[in-house]
Amino acid sequence: MNLASAHLITAMVTPFDDQQHIDFHRLEQLIEHLLATGTDGLLVGGTTGEGPTLIIANTGTNDTAATIHFTHIVSQIEGIDAALVVVPPYNKPKQTGMMAHFTAIAEKSDLPIIIYNIPGRVGVKMTVTTILTLAHNPNIIGIKQCGSDEELAAIVEKAPKDFLVYTGEDVQSLTTLVLGGQGTISVASHLFGNEMATMRRALNHGDITQAGQIQRRLMPKMAALFTQPSPAPVKAALNAQHWLVGSTRLPILPLTTNEQSQLLNSLK
Repeated sequence: MNLASAHLITAMVTPFDDQQHIDFHRLEQLIEHLLATGTDGLLVGGTTGEGPTLIIANTGTNDTAATIHFTHIVSQIEGIDAALVVVPPYNKPKQTGMMAHFTAIAEKSDLPIIIYNIPGRVGVKMTVTTILTLAHNPNIIGIKQCGSDEELAAIVEKAPKDFLVYTGEDVQSLTTLVLGGQGTISVASHLFGNEMATMRRALNHGDITQAGQIQRRLMPKMAALFTQPSPAPVKAALNAQHWLVGSTRLPILPLTTNEQSQLLNSLK
């Protein structure tokens, strides 16, 4: 996959069977569904994919040496185009520590690195200044950014032109494209990939009215997918549509009957 042409990347759930083992048949069906409904690329083993409960997760950890080792293992898997590496959770490194962490990984990695800034989950925020410094590392090719519109705009404006800027927030999908970013690493694309791809095409054709209408219709549904800890809502929605992906693994609980009813009403 040419990442420069990938605008909608689905942070894919991991289908489990009734014993909570990975169900590779369901996985194959889900992949085919996503690729047929607007998805350009797949992110596996991330937060939505319940990576922390899998043997091989996305490669970012709060241990630099372990991350280098995981990334090396993943680099041996055919078809992997890049490694997503999150800001170290729990440790709360300072900005110079983050730069040292990502620089060490990038220098050792056979894969290009996409850095992941998600302060709500890791407990500390990578600043725009730190991101822009790392953006000049030749093996750090992009970012999955969860932050404000202003921060997103500053990264797009000041980073090297070939640096790929993705939002990790579905509700920022249109904003990111309008600002000149690459696109979205999405959860909502499990359900609304066709609509999101149509929105991007409308924008590319200069029809901002249609693009805006689509995004406005999707925003409440996108928000509904995060009313409970992810990926429980999106898994519930997929199961309700008969794309069977099983339950979640602890410590994430599946939705209660009432929570599922509320979710499905919001997604109509």
